[in-house]
Amino acid sequence: MTPAAEILAGEIARSGPLPFPRFMEIALYHPLHGYYRRPRDPFGKGGDFYTAEQIQPVFGILIAARIRQLYRAMGEPSDFTVVELGAGRREMAEAFSEWRYVPVDFDSGEFPPGEFPNDFRGVVFSNEFFDALPVDVAVFRDGAFRRQCVAFHDGRFVWNQNGDVSQEASDYLRTNFPAPQEGNWYEINLPALAWMDRIAGALRAGYVLTIDYGYTRSEAVRFPHGTLMGYRRHTALEDVLQEPGLRDITAHVNFTALEERAVLHGLRTESFSTLAQLLLSAGEPDQFASALGPGNHLRRRMQLKTLLFGMGETFRVLLQSR
Repeated sequence: MTPAAEILAGEIARSGPLPFPRFMEIALYHPLHGYYRRPRDPFGKGGDFYTAEQIQPVFGILIAARIRQLYRAMGEPSDFTVVELGAGRREMAEAFSEWRYVPVDFDSGEFPPGEFPNDFRGVVFSNEFFDALPVDVAVFRDGAFRRQCVAFHDGRFVWNQNGDVSQEASDYLRTNFPAPQEGNWYEINLPALAWMDRIAGALRAGYVLTIDYGYTRSEAVRFPHGTLMGYRRHTALEDVLQEPGLRDITAHVNFTALEERAVLHGLRTESFSTLAQLLLSAGEPDQFASALGPGNHLRRRMQLKTLLFGMGETFRVLLQSR
């Protein structure tokens, strides 16, 4: 049993089945034993998965080029700030060095004290941030959304139905998904809405640039079993309850929920596209010369190919403005 599993099993023994957000919080963010807090690097060839941010310098150069376009559209303000959510290893720091750069990490999806600026102009950038926030889980049965918690039986973590979801969670599901279908599983990402509230309250003028896996309200029908997934050693695992602390856990982002929450705060949707479309718009003005570097470097060409064709159609990009 992993150290995180021992903590979780102990909590269940004391208090009964755990809400899944608590399970996910311990599994990913426990200060000593959480997946993202352990000394082992989860990224890259020797880890469990790649993200676009590991494909440097090409990804950083192209994202910086797109943000430079937004900076110029704002009239190049002297106080322009790039806030990166879930900055992790600061892999984008060099790309964003021409502006004031504020990297923001998070613990369990909570607001980090003293890190997120209260009033600024610029861009809030995130890459695979929202998909790692702790989510609640529900199954639609007998006309209601039933909350799925986590129990511990015979040495294994198992799903345990535990009453109905809260009214807030039910409202989220009925607003951001098509009409519910019997037996379907759903994720409820209330922390994502709280982050959007925080962003909208602090961004005086500028843009929110969000890159992630995800779907819209109408596309949610493609996922009758939900989108929770674990990752270990470059293998996708449907059982997210086993080996807590040793595998990543993610849930696709409901972009309709993000978009409509932002609209309530006065933000506008500029575009909703694929990552490939974003990178093409950033690289085409100079025919990707900056990204490919002197001599059209082979390594950079392979990075660009991976971004455009490997990840480019998988990741979605939401651009919002104020």
